[in-house]
Amino acid sequence: MRAELKNIIKNPKSSFEEKEVAVARLDKLPKSSSRIRLRNRCFKTGRPRGVIRRFKLSRLSFREMALNGEIPGVTKASW
Repeated sequence: MRAELKNIIKNPKSSFEEKEVAVARLDKLPKSSSRIRLRNRCFKTGRPRGVIRRFKLSRLSFREMALNGEIPGVTKASW
């Protein structure tokens, strides 16, 4: 829905009235539905920063779990 409205707004062939309606409908959509507002969060703690995507864990949780041997295949180097 959001992408369709954005295409109407950006399309130079769309009339002014169509663009006006598309902008109004886009404003009525919830802001949190935007794809850009999604944020990677740690699965364990919910921390928004320092998330390792492959494991879906923050760097702190990853380190803690690796030290405890809870992540298979990860060995401690020199942390």
